[in-house]
Amino acid sequence: MVVSTGSELRDPGDEVGHDSIYDGNSYMLAAAARAAGAVSYRVGIVPDDPGAFLEAVHDQLVRADLVITSGGVSAGDYDIVKAALGSASSGADVWFGGVAMQPGKPQGVGVIGDDQTPIVTLPGNPVSAYVSFEVFVLPAIRKLMGLAPYARPLRRAALTHPISSIAGRRQFLRGDYSVPTGVGGNVARSASVTPVGGHGSHLLGDLAASNALIVIPESVTHVEAGQPVHVLALDEQF
Repeated sequence: MVVSTGSELRDPGDEVGHDSIYDGNSYMLAAAARAAGAVSYRVGIVPDDPGAFLEAVHDQLVRADLVITSGGVSAGDYDIVKAALGSASSGADVWFGGVAMQPGKPQGVGVIGDDQTPIVTLPGNPVSAYVSFEVFVLPAIRKLMGLAPYARPLRRAALTHPISSIAGRRQFLRGDYSVPTGVGGNVARSASVTPVGGHGSHLLGDLAASNALIVIPESVTHVEAGQPVHVLALDEQF
């Protein structure tokens, strides 16, 4: 079950004003869950109201093995997911906090309802939500389905352009991953990856133009062109 929160969200085709945006996250996450082999249900947009959020989630628990939400998990006035799930009457036990990654620092995970259904609360910025899905939700879905390996395998590729990263955080940069044909056993050595776009977690167009995530460890702040890096090949079946 996938839920997007935010009074500013509008469905595709609806009028968008100066104070609103289209809801892309729920469609993106539902599609990602289907691509992983799950049967996904997209719940309609939930406004910034803790009661409405809890009602929407509890109404759907009868058919959910996993709940995925996006938005409302930071420290702002309208972060209603934290407020709702942190209340004594929510029927949930959820941890909220920051993780050492970028994008996707604010996260939450726990259980909700009488059956202790797992719930993962992702950040609201679209790139953060998608990267968080790949890192945290995809392995959970595969484990629930009895599939192995749980996580997408890391590949190695030569970086075509230099990149910088923030110390202390694992960076997931958008990239264009290419493997030449006909190289046989030298595929890993011959593969390359080109960074795509900037670091902003709102730049969904750059994500759409990518087929991989470049993974830079927490201890690395700079990688020169030609150096090997790890990548998650997003189009790869495993």
